[in-house]
Amino acid sequence: MSGSDKPKIPEAPTPALNTGNLLSSVAPPSQLPNFVTAPDIVSNTAPVQPVILQQRVEPQSEATETFSPAIPLSKGEPTVSIRSPEDSQTTQSPESLPASTPELESIGDVMPGSGLLTWMKGAVSTGGILHRVAEKAKSSVDSMITTLDPQMKEYLRSGGDLYIVVASDKDVKISSIREAFQAVFGKATVVGSEAPSSATAAQPVGSAAAYAAAKQRLAHVRSTHANLTNNVPVVAIEGFLQETQPDRWYELSLLVLSQPSLGIELQLQSQGTPVPAAALAALAAATPADYAHAQTGYSVTIGSVMAASLQVPHTQWQEAATGVSRRELLVLAARSLAGSYKKMLAVSAAET
Repeated sequence: MSGSDKPKIPEAPTPALNTGNLLSSVAPPSQLPNFVTAPDIVSNTAPVQPVILQQRVEPQSEATETFSPAIPLSKGEPTVSIRSPEDSQTTQSPESLPASTPELESIGDVMPGSGLLTWMKGAVSTGGILHRVAEKAKSSVDSMITTLDPQMKEYLRSGGDLYIVVASDKDVKISSIREAFQAVFGKATVVGSEAPSSATAAQPVGSAAAYAAAKQRLAHVRSTHANLTNNVPVVAIEGFLQETQPDRWYELSLLVLSQPSLGIELQLQSQGTPVPAAALAALAAATPADYAHAQTGYSVTIGSVMAASLQVPHTQWQEAATGVSRRELLVLAARSLAGSYKKMLAVSAAET
């Protein structure tokens, strides 16, 4: 190998001048490559001439719709349509609407029978909304008055076509019949009249003895009141003792309603109050052996014996024994009596 053929050792690169900034030694970036192929350099072959497709352009019609935005520029206000001049006549602004339309001046012209007078007539008539409101208000006022003064109930509900006489002067009997019949009929005039009974014992025993005493009270009322016609119903209430089972005694009340003009006579018994056997033994001991009405009962009432045993007034012994007063028992039985009587009146009216 000749001296000229010896390999040359590459020279070390000349260090760059230290200017104090490393980026100063970096060469500037070269131009980014362009990958877009020109039509004439697609390949190494001859240049390809681009083919231009001829598109058939249809002539636009003058009536073609132009673009219209979905939301108009003046959002919230009606605008004139840009579709065509003819269509713009159908879109009007609120200011262009007429102030009133003759067809809408009267509700009755649009909806026959729905005018103000027709509505008022239906509202005020029986069963109408105003009628029901008035009845509800009247009921509320009556309830308030009777709560403040319970005696006003008799005054507010008295009257009407129903007039009833109770064969007794005891308030517990008269007020019970009055409350029951006024509750069923709405309005009723109920009065009492003294009606003693001497046909049976002071304390009847058995329903037969009680019925006999009630019939005598009814007859006494009609005989002592000459102006009392047979068309006026009379009610008698008689308390009695009943043995439902051996040594099982109860005190009950028999209610009898009589109206001779319609041939109506209704009988109904109240709920019973249990009586201890010791009370019956006391009644038997207090009744004389020669008592005239010993066959129909005792000469002493059960109320006097039970009141002495319970140490309460004789009118309150039922409540002291069971928690239910005699008046409550009579009101419940009288309501059943009034309901039955009302049905019988309806049947008699239908037959005539």
